[in-house]
This record gives sequence, C-alpha cells and structure tokens, in this order.
Amino acid sequence: MLKGRQIVIGITGGIAAYKIPFLVREFVQRGASVRALMTESAAKFVTPLTLSTPSGSDTIVGTFPSPGSGHEGKTWHIDIALRADLMVIAPATANVIAKLAHGIADDAVTTLALAFRNAILVCPAMDLDMWDHRATQANVATLREMGYEVLNPAEGELASGLTGAGRLPETVRIADAAEAIVTGVRRDLEGTRILVTAGPTLEPIDPVRYIGNRSSGKMGYAIAAAAARRGATVTLVSGPVRLAAPRGVTRVGVETAAEMFREVTRLRSRADAVVMAAAVADFTPATLSSKKIKKSGFRKEGGLSLELKPTVDILLSLTGSARRIPVVGFALETSDGVRNARLKLKEKKPNLLVLNNPQVAGSAFGSDTNAVTFFWKSGRMEKLRKLPKFDVANELLDRLRPMLAKGKAAKGKAANGKAASKQKRPATPSRRRR
Repeated sequence: MLKGRQIVIGITGGIAAYKIPFLVREFVQRGASVRALMTESAAKFVTPLTLSTPSGSDTIVGTFPSPGSGHEGKTWHIDIALRADLMVIAPATANVIAKLAHGIADDAVTTLALAFRNAILVCPAMDLDMWDHRATQANVATLREMGYEVLNPAEGELASGLTGAGRLPETVRIADAAEAIVTGVRRDLEGTRILVTAGPTLEPIDPVRYIGNRSSGKMGYAIAAAAARRGATVTLVSGPVRLAAPRGVTRVGVETAAEMFREVTRLRSRADAVVMAAAVADFTPATLSSKKIKKSGFRKEGGLSLELKPTVDILLSLTGSARRIPVVGFALETSDGVRNARLKLKEKKPNLLVLNNPQVAGSAFGSDTNAVTFFWKSGRMEKLRKLPKFDVANELLDRLRPMLAKGKAAKGKAANGKAASKQKRPATPSRRRR
C-alpha cells in the first residue's frame, strides 16, 4: 500500500522515542521510502544511527544539519517538504504540540512541519496529567482545526508508573493510520459488520485429486482489507489461497462449496452485509472415491468418466433469506458478459453485481489489477477503468455504504416501533377477594 511513497518521521524528546526505529522498519516493510529527523532532545533517547540503519538514509538532527550530512548550506526543510507524501511526528510531546499550534519553528521537526505541504500525522505521547491539561487539549483542538491529523494516545501503564491515557499508540496502529491518510481511505464503516468470501473452492474426486478453478483470492482479500481499514468488523470466509489474512480481519478457512455454504450460513446472522467475491465451484463429483483412482485401471476403457452434481447456490440462499441485508455478487464471464450478468442479477437478485472478465488485459487470474462493471437492480450499469484491486475494493464499498446506511435506518425504525408496541398499558386496579 505504501510502495513508492515518501514518508518523513519527526522524533521529539519523549521516552517513547525508543519505539520509533520499529516504526521506521514497519514503513519500510510496507514499501515506503523513509527519512527520519529529530530534535536534539530526542537524541537523548535514541541515537541518529539507530534510525538511519533501518531507514537507509541519514538522520537530520537539529535545525542546522551537521557538516558532512549533505544538507549543510541548503534549504533542506523546503526540499523535503516538497517531495514527501506524509510527515509523521512521533512521539509528539506536549512542548512540540504547543509549538505546532502557535507556528513556532525552532528545531528540525517544527521547522519542517511549518513548511510541509502534504498531510501531517501527530502522535502524542506524554504523562496522563500533561495530556489532560487544558492547554494541551486546547492545542490539540487547534491542530485539528488547522488540518493536522491527530492520533489519540493509547491507555496503559506510563513511564511515570501511573496508568491512563498517554502511551504512544502501537507501531501497527500508527502505520495503519498513516496508510489510510496516504491512500485517502476514510473510516466511514465504523460499527459495520461485513462478511466477505474469497478464493476458489476445491471439490475432491479422491483423497489426492480435486476439481478447482484459478481464482487467486486477491479481489476478495482486497475487499476485506479495504473494509477493515475503513473501520468495519470483517470476517473473511476463504477457500485455499496463498495469501495472508489482512490485518484486523478474522479469516475462516474452508475448502469445498459445501463448507463455504455452511460457514456463510452460520455467520450471516451477525453481518450487516455480505460480499460474495469467492469463485465457488458450480459442480462437484457425485461420488467421492475413498482411495486414489489408479490410472492403470482405465487404460483399456480409454478414460475416466466423472458424474458431477450441482453445488449449493450460496448467493441465491443469501438473497432468498428472510433476513434482508445488502448482498453483493460477482459474475466472472468470458463471453456475452453484459447479457449474462443481467440474467444472473435477475435470477439471483443481489443488491449489486460485479462483472469481470479474466481474459481482458489487466483482469487475469492472479493479477493485481481489475476492470469491473457494476450492475444494479434498477438496470443501471457502471463500467470502471482498470484499477488496482484495492482501489476497485474501495469503489465497491463506496457503492455499498448507502445500502448499509439505508438498512441501519430501517432497522432502527423497526426497533423503535417494536419498543413502542411493548410499552405496557396503565394497570387497572386489581379487585380484592372477599
């Protein structure tokens, strides 16, 4: 997600500075190019060399870089400010937050921040009383009004021995927040539960052979990752693929269409929407041999014949369910795509259908890009240009979000009506027995 991005990390004088080399490494592992700079106070907690080693570039210390750094005599802060995609200030002390809020530039970090044109993510870390102080909270509010992104500190045991808010957020959380800013991802799916299916299903013939397809699972995994980054609680039911589960996503592994149907049926009651991106097999062998079928036994007959039976239609089971939630289906077609997609939309009635053709350039099995067309029940059709699959995933979620909002509104209205009907009528006086 951060491949080719340039991130600059500003370290200030807090005890949490010792964690920043791990943050540098996290960004580098995600594909970013990282440059570190620090205040002279920060150098008391972590050395410039400790930051230069994982970043692969020299670390700037102080407003005036030391001789031999390659920055002396130059407007280094302007040079970096014009080229970097994001600045992360971590840990951000109360002192630096105050300086940023009032435009003071008297060290490397605040000088660069004042010249920086792109987004700045501030990650405060300090003792709980300093964080709760009216002045600090006013300065944080000012930063947010000025357009800074501020990631609230985590709660836990602090360096002082006290417990409360003030800890630097975990490295992964900072990196995820930075990634969301750089890629333009919003946290607009908070409180939403989304069930996603991905990958192929493998239908066994005997203990060693199966019928399968070429699905890599990349599209479904991209949808799960994008939904999680936008704040949704995501469960991913996946066929066998060579992909790691996205961060923050609960993966449930399955192999056959029957197993996928079972898990989707079990999990759909907890979901607010289902995205069926899996390439579920249409047929499965009618009988399963308990032993490996030997080739030698069929040489005289000239070949092996398999009787196939249809698999369960998971998409149709979802749209035909009494519990109505938004359902997104996928259609993979190699010919008459629009016609076949409209037929599938009419027969299986998903709220949205996504069509793609693996024979189109940029949409092949295993590709990192996709070119899709959206179909709605109303008959509307929308064709997207070729995009990275993560971008396609966000385009899909953008169109799913209004359906989720409508569903929540209807659910809330029904709940209110149900609650009103349950209100007890005024009790009538009971008669005393004589």
